[in-house]
Amino acid sequence: MDRSGDGAQQAEEGAVLLFDGVCNLCNGAVDFVLRHERAPTLRFAAFQSTAGVELLRAHGLSEALETMVLVEAGRASVRSTAALRAARHLRAPWSWAFALLLLPRPLRDGVYRIVARNRLRWFGERETCRVPTPELRARFL
Repeated sequence: MDRSGDGAQQAEEGAVLLFDGVCNLCNGAVDFVLRHERAPTLRFAAFQSTAGVELLRAHGLSEALETMVLVEAGRASVRSTAALRAARHLRAPWSWAFALLLLPRPLRDGVYRIVARNRLRWFGERETCRVPTPELRARFL
C-alpha cells in the first residue's frame, strides 16, 4: 500500500484523506469519495501505512485515532471538520454538506465521536488494510 517517499512531503502536493485502513465504515467512506469526487484530486493513506504514520507525526497527531484526518494546505483537520472539508471535493449535492461547518463544532464533533466510538462494533473491521486496485494505486500513498 505504501509508495516510497516521504508522506509529509507528498501531502504538500495536494489534499490527503487519512483513514483507518481496517475499519469497514472508513473504507466505505473512501469508496464513497472515490465515486462522488468532482475531479480525482484527493489522495488517501491508511493510518497504518508508512505515509499515514509520517503525516500524523508531521502534524502532531497520535497514531491511535478514532477519526479521519484531512491534510490540506499544510493543515490537518480532524473529526467532523475533516469530513465536511473533504465534502468540498465532491459533486453536488454531496458538496453541500460543507455548509454544516456553520454548526458549532462541539455539536458536530459530539455526533462524530458517537459514531467513531462505535464504528467497529456497528460496521465491523477487516483483517488487513485495503489494497487499492491498479487503477487507483496512484491515489494512495
